[in-house]
Amino acid sequence: MAELRIADVHKAYGRVRALSGVHLTVRSGALVAVLGPSGSGKTTLLRCIAGFEPPDVGEIRLEGRRIAAPGASVPPERRRIAVVPQEGALFPHLSVLDNIAYGLDRAARRAGRATAVLELVGLAGLQDRMPHHLSGGQQQRVAVARALAPRPPVVLLDEPFNALDAALRAELRRDVWQALRADGATAVLVTHDQAEALSMAEEVAVMRDGRIVQSGPPELLYGSPADPWVAGFVGEAVWLPAVLDRDRADTPLGTIRLTALEGSAPTGTVRVLLRPEQITLVPPGAPNAVAATVVRRDFYGHDAMLALRLDDGTRVAARIFDPASAPPAVGDEVCLHVRGTARAFPPGERASGRRPRGRRPSGPA
Repeated sequence: MAELRIADVHKAYGRVRALSGVHLTVRSGALVAVLGPSGSGKTTLLRCIAGFEPPDVGEIRLEGRRIAAPGASVPPERRRIAVVPQEGALFPHLSVLDNIAYGLDRAARRAGRATAVLELVGLAGLQDRMPHHLSGGQQQRVAVARALAPRPPVVLLDEPFNALDAALRAELRRDVWQALRADGATAVLVTHDQAEALSMAEEVAVMRDGRIVQSGPPELLYGSPADPWVAGFVGEAVWLPAVLDRDRADTPLGTIRLTALEGSAPTGTVRVLLRPEQITLVPPGAPNAVAATVVRRDFYGHDAMLALRLDDGTRVAARIFDPASAPPAVGDEVCLHVRGTARAFPPGERASGRRPRGRRPSGPA
C-alpha cells in the first residue's frame, strides 16, 4: 500500500490546457474515482501518474518519493504502477495463468501468487484458458488480476468497464472492488460514469476543464454539490425557481426548508436543487400537495422516472420506487409532495453537467 500525492500539476498540449493546477491525495489502501466528462483532463492525469506524460508544472509523489516533476520524472517501468486499460490487452498467445504471471519474479511464481489473484477475481479453474475463449468480462478480470499480481504500490483503472453491457458492468465493478480491498491496493479509477464512481470509490474527485472542482465522499458530492454543474453531473437534478425567506424557499412545489445557501443573501430570488427521489406521490387532498400531470414515464423495473408538468407549466422529475404498484401513465393527474430539504444557488450559476449519451444516471448505488 502507498499514498499518492498530486500537487499543482499542469499539462498543456500546445494551446490546449489539459490540466490546470490539479491537487489530489489518495490515501494508502484507498480507492479514489476521478470523474469527469470527455475532455475534462482525467485521462491526462492518469497518464501523468503512470509516467506516460511528464507534467509541465507541479509534482507527483508516491510513498513520499517524487516520481514526476518537470525535468525530473522517474520512468514508468521504475514506478511499479499498474494500469488496467479500457480493454484487457492480454497476450493472445499466453494462457490466463501465464498472462497473470508474466510480470512476476521467480519467487512470486513459486509462491503461487498468480493462482491466488486468479481466485481473488473469481476465475478459479480457468487458468488454462486462452484469452479468445473468455468473455469480455472475464478478460477484464484477468487484466485486473495481472495488475494486482506483482503487488504494485498503485493500480490505475482507465475506464475498465466501459465496453461491457450494463448488467455485467455492475457485477464486475463489485467484484473488482472486493478484489482491490482484499489485496489492500491503493487505486485510482478514471471514469465518466457517475454511478460507477459513486458506487465504487471511497472518495470521488470531479474534474472539469482540467481542474478538480470538488472532491470528497460520494455522499457529500451527491448531497452537497459545490455548484450547479457538479449537481447536474453527478446525478439527476431538479431545479426550481424560488423566493428565499431566511432558511426556507417558496417554490412551485411549495415551501421547502433549506440546508445550505450558496453565495446568496438571506432573501431574494434563487434556484433550489432537489433530487428526483425527493419528489413523492401523495393521495389527493394530502396536506400541501401540488397537482401535476404526467408527461413521460420511463419504467426500469426496480423504479420509474416520471416527467411531470405542474399547473403553472413548471417541469419536474420524480423517481418512484414502489414496484408493487404500476406507476402512473402518461396523461394521469397526480399530487406531489417534497420530502427532505434542499440547497439554494444564485439564479445565474452554470448548471449543465454533460453526461454520456444514452445512459441513464442512477443516483447513489
